[in-house]
Amino acid sequence: MRTEPNAASNAPDLILFGGQFTTLDRQNPTATAVAIRGVVFTAVGREEDVMALAGASTTRVDLRGRRVLPGLIDNHLHIIRGGLNYNMELRWDGIRSLADAMTMLKQQVGVTPPPQWVRVVGGFTEHQFIEKRLPTIEELNAVAPDTPVFVLHLYDRALLNAAALRVVGYTKDTPQPPGGEIVRDANGTPTGLILAKPNANILYATLAKGPKLPFDYQVNSTRHFMRELNRLGLTGAIDAGGGSQNYPEDYAVIEKLAKDDEITVRLAYNLFTQKPNQEKEDFLSWTQSSKYKDGNDYFRHNGAGEMLVYSAADFEDFRQQRPEMPPEMEGDLEAVIRILAQNRWPWRLHATYDETISRALDVFEKVHQDVPLTGLNWFFDHAETISDESIERIAALGGGIAIQHRMAYQGEYFVQRYGRGAAETTPPITRMIQKGVRVSAGTDATRVSSYNPWVCISWLVTGRTVGGLQIYPNRNCLDRETALRMWTENVTWFSNELGKKGQIAVGQFADLMVPSKDYFSCAEHDISFITSELTMVGGRIVFSGGEFAHLDDNPPPPPMPAWSPVAKFGGYGAWSEVAHLDNYDCSCSHRCQVHGHSHARAWSAPIPTSLLQSFWGTLGCSCWAF
Repeated sequence: MRTEPNAASNAPDLILFGGQFTTLDRQNPTATAVAIRGVVFTAVGREEDVMALAGASTTRVDLRGRRVLPGLIDNHLHIIRGGLNYNMELRWDGIRSLADAMTMLKQQVGVTPPPQWVRVVGGFTEHQFIEKRLPTIEELNAVAPDTPVFVLHLYDRALLNAAALRVVGYTKDTPQPPGGEIVRDANGTPTGLILAKPNANILYATLAKGPKLPFDYQVNSTRHFMRELNRLGLTGAIDAGGGSQNYPEDYAVIEKLAKDDEITVRLAYNLFTQKPNQEKEDFLSWTQSSKYKDGNDYFRHNGAGEMLVYSAADFEDFRQQRPEMPPEMEGDLEAVIRILAQNRWPWRLHATYDETISRALDVFEKVHQDVPLTGLNWFFDHAETISDESIERIAALGGGIAIQHRMAYQGEYFVQRYGRGAAETTPPITRMIQKGVRVSAGTDATRVSSYNPWVCISWLVTGRTVGGLQIYPNRNCLDRETALRMWTENVTWFSNELGKKGQIAVGQFADLMVPSKDYFSCAEHDISFITSELTMVGGRIVFSGGEFAHLDDNPPPPPMPAWSPVAKFGGYGAWSEVAHLDNYDCSCSHRCQVHGHSHARAWSAPIPTSLLQSFWGTLGCSCWAF
């Protein structure tokens, strides 16, 4: 058993026993019990040894043989922006049929008062629907003739119903935006379809025209978003800034929660430049007014990015041709990197394509000659088409690569444009690991991929998109332990917290989760359906459900406003709406006569076309109808 020095003189506050702990500590990989005092693990080992440390006031929790994992950490989550808006958003994340999605939309329209909008803001793809399509504008108008509806699909398009078009003011006379398109009919009238070509600024700008929540409501919204993340086993994240997220104004809510000790997801945040052609001024100002690592273990500064200069932003809309970065990219980027390196600020840089990455590396290597980058935990985000040569250059400079599961949502589009062969190593995950570069995983939620970490972990292990397309061969898939490390200990280098969290180990923060299914023994197609039944951050239970529901000491107040989609549907997979159903592990509102709500196995298997008539009829299976 591993224990804290002098632990015998201080009884633990809490002991969890009777569990199957996967610690990820290579010196002590498994345990059956842990002791916690304050915010850290003080003993990790055999149940009989740990229980002997208990005092009269020690709380004991029997895990009844359940698997226990370190708390998950997202390397790229727009949690601050997402929290401000979460209570206003109808989430289609995890919904398996467009019919169900439209039913949700119609129900939400019925309770949303004017002048509010109904917004579906990312986290889904048309390929997850059994219908394999998006709703039409006519369908949106039918369910919402008077209430504005805005539906954002990835970063490629937005759908607006007629009421939303009236509110945002797009008419025949509205000029086409740079890098985008307002689609029009034969008479020049906007249809309600807005395209990124490939710049997503028109999507941002249109969404920004909608009403915002008052400050107190934003506080409530952020608490509910963190609660939803805790429900999925998330205990930490690195916030990547984001478009339309202004510093310091939009950070007031999270700062209040930090001050009030109400943050339940450890958060390291990066500063995202605000306006084109003012990037150098932003970072000159911020490096004087802010200090790297300012804050505490729940909320602290983590450097610059993911946007450093707008001339280096290669948007990842795989429906469009790869954008060419302008010739001024290197000069703009060098000016900012020199400021950051001189002030010893790490950075992260959004980069989808190797063409962008290689040019950025030219800049980094040039700056390194004058201002060594040694010891700075800088990294690229995304890196879908990165080359072996660029991976090696990153490793040589001591940088890292933060990947996200955007291909799980856009893989079909990538295959259509570049072919299945190119998609097999997009991104080349196993090659990154083999070449010794620092690499970790995350989501890039909430506007592109879903925030559900288990969807990403499933993608890493199975190589499948959420639409079921097998894009990766086995050689580019990860075993389950490696995938878990990508979401735990590996992330800590990217926030400069090595040894502080990411493992269940003595002296590390007591952050853990008890998955609803045993991650190491459940079927591959069940991984994406995992949730948490007990989540702890710093020894505090921040979420509990199932057989541990009675331990919950962190219930949030009711969602504000009362008409919030969160009140009825919860979050991922509309879990609140279907939570009353027995043995559900899907997000649909219908039972199958054969499988009930356990559709995962049917969805992941091929349709038995040779028995098609009996499959739909005699056997009574309707999983594929959703």
